[in-house]
Amino acid sequence: MIVPGTPVSTPKLDDATEKLQTRLCRLVGQAIADYRLIEEGDKVMVCLSGGKDSYGLLDILLVLQRRAPIRFDLIAVNLDQRQPGFPEQVLPQYLSSRGIPFHIESRDTYSIVKRLIPEGQTTCSLCSRLRRGHLYRIATELGATKIALGHHRDDIIETLFLNLFYTGKLKAIPPKLRSKDGRHIVIRPLALVKEADLAGYAERRAFPIIPCDLCGSQEELKRKKVKAFLQQWERESPGCSDSIAAALTNVAPSLLMDSRLFDFTSLAAGAQDQADGDVWLDHESTPHQTGDLSLLSP
Repeated sequence: MIVPGTPVSTPKLDDATEKLQTRLCRLVGQAIADYRLIEEGDKVMVCLSGGKDSYGLLDILLVLQRRAPIRFDLIAVNLDQRQPGFPEQVLPQYLSSRGIPFHIESRDTYSIVKRLIPEGQTTCSLCSRLRRGHLYRIATELGATKIALGHHRDDIIETLFLNLFYTGKLKAIPPKLRSKDGRHIVIRPLALVKEADLAGYAERRAFPIIPCDLCGSQEELKRKKVKAFLQQWERESPGCSDSIAAALTNVAPSLLMDSRLFDFTSLAAGAQDQADGDVWLDHESTPHQTGDLSLLSP
């Protein structure tokens, strides 16, 4: 464990940055309340890659930690994958300057990925699996009760369409997930936050961004194609991404085709109204009902 340095004083936020921070705190607080992501006494391991999303996640959780009536601890963790040219001093300097407890783990997953994946093919899947295994181990060693990742709303929507287009599965990324062995809980507090807001916040807060050079040159990644498709769709139909995000919280199993979720074989006519009948076809969509935000709202 690396002992953090003495935090330096930070200048007061300007009005625009403070307004954006307040909105991000509200959305993160809402996600935490809706899905019970953080509870009293939790030790949250915040996975910090050096990108805008994980910086924003850590920063907003620090704000909520100061304001929340419940107590929870934060520790930032970076997995240094030994990519050539990785500026390994950037994160320790930043975290020490802010007085944030952190742990840096060096594991050469970069060489493994480069050795096993042919040049030009997607490295994300293998890289993700290797990284996940190390992060689970580190969480156990640190005694972390939750592992916080920086996936945002756009990541979730893009993953939904990736699965629709390429895997034949209707699934995305959940805000809360239990590991296969049942020992870890992974949370995504940015699940309701738009990527554009995180990009704007990172710029205003001047986070020392570290680019990912491992897959940055793979321009033909399916995810990039899906992202471009959704961005074009949003330009042509403003607000459609909001509707897609809302749909993920407003599912009608009886109007899909998965017999594991709805018992179609036993469906028969009856004399009484049925909640799972065609009433879905007659009602307008209802807004997502949020949980009690009092615990973590600023």
